[in-house]
Amino acid sequence: MKEIKLLDIEGIKIGHAQNLKAATGCSVIICEEGAAAGVDVRGGAPGTRETDLLDPVNLVDKIHALVLAGGSAFGLDAASGVMNYLEERNIGFDVSVTKVPIVCSAVLFDLLIGDYKIRPNKDMGYEACINSENLKEDICGNVGAGTGATVGKFLGTKYAMKGGIGSYCVQVGELKVGAIIAVNCLGDVIDPSNGNIIAGALKEDMKTFADTEKIMISKYDNKKNLFSGNTTIGAVITNGKFTKSQCKKLASMAHNGYGRTMRPAHSMYDGDTIFTLATGNVEADINVVGLLSATVVEKAIIRAIISASSLQGYKCYNDIIKNLEAHELAAFTKN
Repeated sequence: MKEIKLLDIEGIKIGHAQNLKAATGCSVIICEEGAAAGVDVRGGAPGTRETDLLDPVNLVDKIHALVLAGGSAFGLDAASGVMNYLEERNIGFDVSVTKVPIVCSAVLFDLLIGDYKIRPNKDMGYEACINSENLKEDICGNVGAGTGATVGKFLGTKYAMKGGIGSYCVQVGELKVGAIIAVNCLGDVIDPSNGNIIAGALKEDMKTFADTEKIMISKYDNKKNLFSGNTTIGAVITNGKFTKSQCKKLASMAHNGYGRTMRPAHSMYDGDTIFTLATGNVEADINVVGLLSATVVEKAIIRAIISASSLQGYKCYNDIIKNLEAHELAAFTKN
């Protein structure tokens, strides 16, 4: 198994557009030839578009694009720009008078960072498509849907940290499996290799982690309103050959990557959602692709956090790690 670029998967294009001042953006995955798709929504506060089409009992068997966006429900408008872009290029489901692009979407809540009056819209969705034409490298951090993402909000946004978008992809023989995830969770992000928190709610010193799960457990009887802007959204993309129902199962298996890295995951205040897109070129065992899906989701989440930079006063991974390193160095020097 070797690491490759997500863009090395044949038949897909990826584009991002963002407004750094407003701290929001959108990302698009385009499959011009169509891809089988499934979705699994685990969080209690989702914002999605056209997910009913992915039910295996329904007619349409392929989608042409997936949009991940900030802006909460307002951000679903970005999909309209993606539809325009695809229709102009005669891409979509043929209905005789035109072709209707099948575009699914999921949004995260980022209205509390930046300017809430500016959010992903039709123009930004179209811009992301244009940008996909020239994107040759995977880019992560404060781009696209990850622009306004934050993590660790149980103690309020004052003590939260910067999230972002990340991708990771592997190849085994001819099989390719990758993920792109916009990380914007209520809880902390954990490095599963050692169990350490790498981003999340900070203590009042703004230098060390508070440990969200521990605090939540200690306040079990406090029915606090935690709606402070959450939801992690993303997609697994593979060149494997799978049906819609199999893609749904793969999306379900991929959620293990959320469980390994975000604590807690799938709360009632997160709309955690994963799509699976399968371009259908390589025969593969669903169990193998399922376990790889969880792995690439896990790695994409870690990369999103490590690649993020501070924005609008929110500290990022590198800010905290530098502080921790300086503290450890001072303690070593003192001893």
